[in-house]
Amino acid sequence: MKRRRQRDTETTYWLSYSDMMAGLLLTFVLIIAFTMLHAKMDYDAKQMELSGKEQELYVQAQELDKEREIVSEQEKQLNAQEEALAEQGEKIAIQEKTLKEQHELLNKLEAVMSEQQQKLDDIIGIRAELVQELNKEFGDSLLKVSVDEKTGGIAFDASILFDYNKAVLKESGKEFLSDFLPRYVEVLLRPKYRDNISEIIIEGHTDTEGTYIFNLQLSQKRAMAVAEYCLSDKSDVLTDDQLEEMRKLVSATGRSYSNPIYDENGEVDMEGSRRVELLFRLKDEEMVREMMEILSEETKDE
Repeated sequence: MKRRRQRDTETTYWLSYSDMMAGLLLTFVLIIAFTMLHAKMDYDAKQMELSGKEQELYVQAQELDKEREIVSEQEKQLNAQEEALAEQGEKIAIQEKTLKEQHELLNKLEAVMSEQQQKLDDIIGIRAELVQELNKEFGDSLLKVSVDEKTGGIAFDASILFDYNKAVLKESGKEFLSDFLPRYVEVLLRPKYRDNISEIIIEGHTDTEGTYIFNLQLSQKRAMAVAEYCLSDKSDVLTDDQLEEMRKLVSATGRSYSNPIYDENGEVDMEGSRRVELLFRLKDEEMVREMMEILSEETKDE
């Protein structure tokens, strides 16, 4: 009986110990399970957090790529602007150089114009003096010649020199020329004017009746008749010195009816158109006028 109790006591002891061990093991299992569950929850939370951060990084990377593209485009635009600015600078430099050259050319042209204008003024002054001297010479003369105030030209009524449609000098015409020509030549060949005279022109003019060719021949013959009368070897109208100088200067031409005279009503003055004119040209006059016109046009273009 005593042994049986002892067995029961031992059995109960081992059962209690095994139960305790089983409970302890279960506790460890629960602790491990809880720890693993907590670790998994922490892991999942960290994974979610990491995934969120990766998403943020992805978004930031996309934004960064966009910003890089914007910066790259801005750099391209900046480079293009710099190139355009450099090109514009080159153009401005070329324009400045051209402007400087044009300014220098303009100054040269103005200097030439000033010089030519002075020459032209001198020529005009000489012509004005000659007109004044011719008016003074013939103003009180019985020859009744008129001097053109602008050109200094003197026109004779053809009826004084020639019969109608004729080219042979009348005796009255010869007397007129013998009185007129020495005085006219004396004025033009004065030392103060001689070097400035380039040409003395005898021009024949007709009215508008008849054909152009007939009147051209008539006007030429009349101009030649006047020239021959004063310049031929048989002429005694001029002195030898005057004759020598005049032969260097005189030319004779016919203008037919290309330059008729008009009356106050705009009609052709037939009698006034039949005339012989004496004109003089000054040296460099036409050249200076043409140069002034050319320089004036170039200045306008500039």
